[in-house]
Amino acid sequence: MDGAGESTTMKETARKAAVATLVAGSIIVVALALWKMRLVLALLFSAFIIAAAIRPSIEWLARHRIPRGVGLALHYLVLLGLIALALSFVVPSALHQVNRALSPSGKAEIAHATRSSSGLKHQILAALQKRLKHLPSGSRLVKPLAQAGITAFEVLIGIFFTFASAAYWIFERDKTIDLVASLFPRPKRKRIRDTWDLIDARLGAFVRGELLLIFLVATVLSLAFWRIGEPYWLLVGTFAGLVEIVPVIGPLTAGALAVAVGFTASIHVAVAAAICVLIVRVLEDYFLIPKVLGDAVGLSPLLVLVSVTTVGILFSGWAVLFAVPIAAVAVTIFDVIVRDRDPADEDVPAVIFSGGDAGT
Repeated sequence: MDGAGESTTMKETARKAAVATLVAGSIIVVALALWKMRLVLALLFSAFIIAAAIRPSIEWLARHRIPRGVGLALHYLVLLGLIALALSFVVPSALHQVNRALSPSGKAEIAHATRSSSGLKHQILAALQKRLKHLPSGSRLVKPLAQAGITAFEVLIGIFFTFASAAYWIFERDKTIDLVASLFPRPKRKRIRDTWDLIDARLGAFVRGELLLIFLVATVLSLAFWRIGEPYWLLVGTFAGLVEIVPVIGPLTAGALAVAVGFTASIHVAVAAAICVLIVRVLEDYFLIPKVLGDAVGLSPLLVLVSVTTVGILFSGWAVLFAVPIAAVAVTIFDVIVRDRDPADEDVPAVIFSGGDAGT
């Protein structure tokens, strides 16, 4: 009898060990598969974010008897128009400034400024001059340019995939939510839908707010740099606006670049550039961000910094673009599951469109 009981216990232990091994192995396989597919997952996550940003306005148009398909096409056409308009204004001036910097006269100006400077300004100009001297010649650029063309084609494919996925998600989102909710007990389904809606609203508000900040910062700093005589003011100002999408690191990088470029003119221009960046930063932190973004993602500045650092270390540089959205999703789920907060009672700032405008 004891032998039979011991045999049963051993079989049960072996069964549990086999199940545990199978589960652990499956988790490892899934983790490896997700790691290999991280680029596709990043593009899909980008598509979900884009859809969250434009869905409220598409639903608003739908309530005014404009079909969702037409509303989506209008959004994409407006986006293409804005890009074309921006490029028509920015690219010619930017190319002129780049050609000037790389031309013999531009290099001669930098060399003269380097010889007549001292201290920190001399070190910055010397480093810049060294970089310009080591630029490859035209014949040596053929292979890199060919590789850049291939990379550009791959980028275009990724952009097309992202916006196509965003379009499909706008139309299939509600069905997907219903399908996922149906897998859970009926009392929990409304909570799941409300959580999903809250995440969607926060991501959408964040993206729309970031786009407004990018435009405002790029415009204000470009005009300020032009006024103080900053060399390549359009390039530096546009760069400062674009890197707003990278939390913490982006504004610091833009400020350092503005000061470094200002040193190529004079120390007074560098100081003026630093003051311009500081004023814009203060206005952004105490006026623009509270008014435009508010508490859109429900994250404290410390949590944003930790998220950016963690994502950058675990993945790579480009992944920091998703640090705030990923943290926003994680915090929302944590609040609902662990802190037992009702997602239907949470407020989301209305950035152009409120969360209620997304309702059907």
